Amino acid sequence: MFFFVYVLQSIKDKKFYTGYTENLKLRFEQHKKGLVESTKNRKPFKLIYYEACLNQQDATHREKYLKTYYGKMFIKRRLKSYLTG
Repeated sequence: MFFFVYVLQSIKDKKFYTGYTENLKLRFEQHKKGLVESTKNRKPFKLIYYEACLNQQDATHREKYLKTYYGKMFIKRRLKSYLTG
């Protein structure tokens, strides 16, 4: 079993949302349908990045890191060509 850390980009406001889940496909569907309280007003979304972790603790630590300034810079560097076109 894997745990996934993921980054969504709102098509509406272009901002990122970072989270983690056991079921990436189901969680993305919940975001798209507006069933997630923290993102319901920012849909629609694109899934732009995800990582698989072997346990929940690693996933939560990675999620927390990606939400920091340095984590956001990591994502922007990693996806530089995608984000700039």
